[in-house]
Amino acid sequence: MKKRFLQTARYIVGGILLLGLSACSTPKKVAYFQDLTEAVMPVPQAIQTKVEPSDKLSIIVKSKDPKLVNLFNLTLPGDRVGDGYSQFTVSREGTIDFPVLGTLKVAGMTRDELAAFIKGELMGRELIKDPVVTVEFLSAGFSVLGEVNRPGKFQFNKDNITLLEALSMAGDLGIQGQRENIAIVRHEKDGVHTYRVDLTNFSELVKSPAYYVRQDDVIYVEPNGVKKRQTTVNGNNIVSASFWVSIASLLTTVAVLVFK
Repeated sequence: MKKRFLQTARYIVGGILLLGLSACSTPKKVAYFQDLTEAVMPVPQAIQTKVEPSDKLSIIVKSKDPKLVNLFNLTLPGDRVGDGYSQFTVSREGTIDFPVLGTLKVAGMTRDELAAFIKGELMGRELIKDPVVTVEFLSAGFSVLGEVNRPGKFQFNKDNITLLEALSMAGDLGIQGQRENIAIVRHEKDGVHTYRVDLTNFSELVKSPAYYVRQDDVIYVEPNGVKKRQTTVNGNNIVSASFWVSIASLLTTVAVLVFK
């Protein structure tokens, strides 16, 4: 009986040690794009950012005659656009009050469309013969939350920003960020849409509607299992190798004392 008990105790100790080591093992899915090969993959069609109510815009008009364009540029100090920028806030009705031109309906336009529209108005009313119009978003951006190195809100600095670029702007995922279940929350006209993407599977990532980031997107990186367990009471102890080794040592000592 003593021999059988000791043999059983060894099995228990071995199982406990294996369990402890497996709990502390390194997750396999840490690297991105594990399916990546040399191939051409189609991506979703990019949708350019459009002007929406409450947006803040910089609109600069330039011409060969700098004195002529001063009527249209209410510039503020800064280096966003040339030597400065002008700020227009889009009203709830989707309009802006532009110097000389008056009230303009701008909601729903892209930057290029708005620039072309204002250029056409200036030329059509024979105010400027050769205008060059530059439009920039001053408030468009997205938010990154969770297990990244620099969470926060980031401004758009160009159109067609991918999810990968957005995460890189947030300093990349931390080692305890879950790569396989990135959440994207997006406000659409018909309600709030949610998407899930897997950074370890590139072929599926590029097919996702969330591959390109849109204005006001919220990107959330969920903590992996190890980080979640660490937030529980004594969570570290449960997955700690030293904890399981102590348990195994205790069981062995008890068995020896009982059958000594």
